Amino acid sequence: MNSVELIKELCKDKKISIAKLERDCGFSNGYIRGLRRGVLPNDRAKIIADYLGVSLDYLTTGTEKGLTNKDKRDISKTVNELMEKLDSNDGAPLFYDGEEMDEQTKLLFRNQLNSLVTTVKEINKVKYNPNKNKEEK
Repeated sequence: MNSVELIKELCKDKKISIAKLERDCGFSNGYIRGLRRGVLPNDRAKIIADYLGVSLDYLTTGTEKGLTNKDKRDISKTVNELMEKLDSNDGAPLFYDGEEMDEQTKLLFRNQLNSLVTTVKEINKVKYNPNKNKEEK
């Protein structure tokens, strides 16, 4: 899967339109679809990876060191469940430091939460199963 296909898949999973990604990242409308052979310039790939809450390595290669596809699904499910709980809060808006979070702040929060859950998953894989998940040397 090339970077463009992966971006489309990640957007679909996160329920973000390509147009929204382009707009929020400061790219022109149709930029992602217009990429030839799925090759992204590194500076733009980093912006997109940060926005989608994935590593640059994952965005460019489609793999995350040490994590299986099941791990990634579990992480996504956990983050989605946590965000739904935070968003529901019995109809009250989500606040930070006394101010209601706007959609962009919620997205940034989601991305950081995803990064945190991913890190915990990686640590636990090594901690609770060190021989199976030992790095190749």
